[in-house]
Amino acid sequence: MVLFMSPKTPRRPLEGSPGAPACTPEIHREEPVGEHGRAPVAARAAYEALVQRAAPSPEVLAAGACAQSRPPDGTGTPAGDMEALPGDVRRWLAERRLLDETHRQVRSPQRALHELIAEHRSRIDRYREELHHGLEAVDDVLRMLPGMGPTKRETVEAEFFDDRTRLRKRMEDLDALCREQVLGMRTDFPAREVLEEGLETDLRLLGRGIDLRLLVAARALRRTGVAQYLSALMDHGARVRVASTVPLHLNVFDRAVTVMAVGTADGRDEISGDVILHSTRLADSFVRVFDHHWATGHPAAPRVKPPGTGGAPEDYSPREREVLALLAAGAKDEVIARRLDCSERTLRRLLTSLMARLGADSRFAAGVQAVRLGLLD
Repeated sequence: MVLFMSPKTPRRPLEGSPGAPACTPEIHREEPVGEHGRAPVAARAAYEALVQRAAPSPEVLAAGACAQSRPPDGTGTPAGDMEALPGDVRRWLAERRLLDETHRQVRSPQRALHELIAEHRSRIDRYREELHHGLEAVDDVLRMLPGMGPTKRETVEAEFFDDRTRLRKRMEDLDALCREQVLGMRTDFPAREVLEEGLETDLRLLGRGIDLRLLVAARALRRTGVAQYLSALMDHGARVRVASTVPLHLNVFDRAVTVMAVGTADGRDEISGDVILHSTRLADSFVRVFDHHWATGHPAAPRVKPPGTGGAPEDYSPREREVLALLAAGAKDEVIARRLDCSERTLRRLLTSLMARLGADSRFAAGVQAVRLGLLD
């Protein structure tokens, strides 16, 4: 192969061409070099030599006619110089658009890069169009097969958490946005102090008339503080069942948002993973799992209170006391629901819970008991 040396190497006339210009690149006859060998080095040296060959003379530069340090685009190259290039060197330069063999021009790296990007962009556009047409053809054929039509795709928004503290703060937002129902499955529970912190939030949910149902694994009841936590929830209207096996650790809010543990869920390990999925279709699937296992469970035994005690005034939320005041005043369900900005179904669940806590067998008796206990202002 003929290798072009760096233009910094002193030049000598081409072999067999006496009187050739001094700027003609020096040529050494060597063994052919493979495409993955020294060809890139030789090609770069040849390119620099061609650029210098095509550059303006020192007189022109001194006159200020050209002040650029890079080769001008489309600079003509003598045919002899280009023909003298080895085939693999010429091919290497042409593939990188540094050499235009058709117009016998040497191009600047800037222009070569622009042309390469434009060619690749055009090629990508063409491939994308071909892929689009190909997928359309596949869909057309699938529609002709029974039961094999293309399925609809759904983009699911997911939030991932590896810190339970951050997750609890995010769940406080979901609690505040919840309007009707929370379904929960518990394979285990966190430490007692965490339960006590979360109890206040859960009671606020129940105070707003939210339907809260928990399915708890039997082994989870052995953790300290769990029995008291669940009794407090049931005292305020939550429904709790116990099953020998609970497959998942999750919450489903309003059958639309699912919060699920995807790592450890026993509350003891520092490393834990959780995900929040914003999808009604996924939530509906988890609700089906919940309903199946809910049917296999048995109601948890609440902490028994003497009938008619009702508890202390501080055990009732302001919303619950407002409902009791409206009951004592003889207000109808429609009026109370409108006052609380909730549905009548939600109101009936709240009334059932209040009557059970007060030990009353009627709405009127509940109002009387509330007065007796000093629950009304």
